[in-house]
Amino acid sequence: MNEQPSGISPAENATRQYATFYVKDLFFGIEVLEVQEVLRYQEMTRVPLAPQLVEGLINLRGQIVTAIDMRRRLKLAPREGAETPMNMVVRSDDGAVSLLVDEIGDVLSVRRDDYEPAPENASRDLRETITGVYKLEGKLMLVLDTERVLQAHDYV
Repeated sequence: MNEQPSGISPAENATRQYATFYVKDLFFGIEVLEVQEVLRYQEMTRVPLAPQLVEGLINLRGQIVTAIDMRRRLKLAPREGAETPMNMVVRSDDGAVSLLVDEIGDVLSVRRDDYEPAPENASRDLRETITGVYKLEGKLMLVLDTERVLQAHDYV
């Protein structure tokens, strides 16, 4: 017997919600429950001798948060002069970390059945940061694997 939890329809149980964002022309999604908050660009404190991926540290209401530049993580071209990134603050085992992204999108609900593994023809750097994709109307949403992005050896 396949019973649904009280108050949840079969359609709701078959969907997932993702907070979306863009890095260059790539469209990503992170499960909503992993996202702490989204912020406009914050002033950064540079960290001497930090790995290239670390843009700096931000003060988030008294909490010091490492900011990782997703363009550098994906080995993409840097932002143009006046372009400022947005902060997508995600929860990790070690606390909050800010992912610097180009633009914040909407929260999308997608059907679990539409999920596919990461394409083999994607670049190695991209495949190392995603778990799979959702084919949406007119675009592909890449599902970001925050654990892989935040692996200690990559930015600490």
